[in-house]
Parts: sequence; C-alpha cells; structure tokens
Amino acid sequence: MKWNYLLACAFVVFSAAFAAAPVDGDARALELIRAYHLHVLPKESGYLGLIGQSEQRVNVGGHSLAVQSQVYYMLTRSHPINYLHWLASDDTHILIEGGPVDYFIFHPNGHVEKVVLGRNVAAGELPVIPVPGGCWKALKLHEGVSYALMANALSPEFTPDRVKIGAGPAWVLRFASKAPWANPATLRALIGPNWIPAQ
Repeated sequence: MKWNYLLACAFVVFSAAFAAAPVDGDARALELIRAYHLHVLPKESGYLGLIGQSEQRVNVGGHSLAVQSQVYYMLTRSHPINYLHWLASDDTHILIEGGPVDYFIFHPNGHVEKVVLGRNVAAGELPVIPVPGGCWKALKLHEGVSYALMANALSPEFTPDRVKIGAGPAWVLRFASKAPWANPATLRALIGPNWIPAQ
C-alpha cells in the first residue's frame, strides 16, 4: 500500500514536471510546417497551406467560384509579418495554436482597427476575427512569440485576380492619424517590401 502511494506521488510529480517543461516554439513551428506542407507565401510573407474548398458554387462578376476556400496560414519568428494586402473575399481568421497576433484592418470608409488574435479573453483578445471583403489588412506576430498557426476561410474562394498587394504614399496619407497607432512609420512598415512609390 505504501509503495503504491509513493509510486502514485512520484507519477504526479513527474507528470507535473513534464507538463511544465517548456516547449521549443521554433521546433514546433517547423513540425507544423512539415505536417501541413506549408510554404512561404510570396510578397505577403508568412507560410501558407491549402486545405480545400466547398463543392457549392456562386456566380461573382460572371465567374463561377467556390462558395468558400480554406487555407492554413502561419507566422513565425523568421516570417513575423503578413504584409499589407487587399482581398475581395470575406476573410475569417481562426487561431489554432500559438500567437498572439496583431491584426490591422483598414475599411473602405476610412475606418481602421487593430484587433488582437489570441486566447486571452480577459485582455480583449479574440480567437476568431472576421474581415469583410474589400478591406486592406496586415498581421504582425507579437514580440517574443515563436509562431501562430491559423486557419482562414475565404468566401467566396480566393483567386489571384481578386487580391492587391502593396501600396504607396496615397494609401499612407489616407489612413494616417485615423488611430493613435496609425502613424506614417507604422503604416509604411506594414507595407514592407511591397512599397509602390508612384501610387
């Protein structure tokens, strides 16, 4: 009986120690990249992997599109920013693992939002962020965080002719000072290497 008690205590201590052991976030990110066959997304940056699309179709501007497509998307320490882009489709980001991530949204009417995609509800973070079609957006992994794995549902499906990547001085001027964080330097950083000087 005494040995059983001691063995049970040892098991509890060992289990607690194992559960508390730090997980190497960078190693986990690499594991996820391999498991979900993610590849670096050109221009926007981050990692992308296709999941699938719905069988149902919808007519948009004379084109037959799947009602929805789904992808994995991941930011990592080496690719921490999803640079500014515009999508015609509604885009819903769902946090699967990791994070948090700052999500910057720029609406057609000039309104701007900075929302945190994360699990700390008490701090106002959200595990799901829906963004209407026709918005500009950018994402940035929090400092000190190894990765954030998300799933995106795009409705209707993503097509290359319904996305714009990058912007220039006119875009910065349009959204600068619309929020305390929306200063020209921050907006320029969200555009990153896709800066279009003549635009």
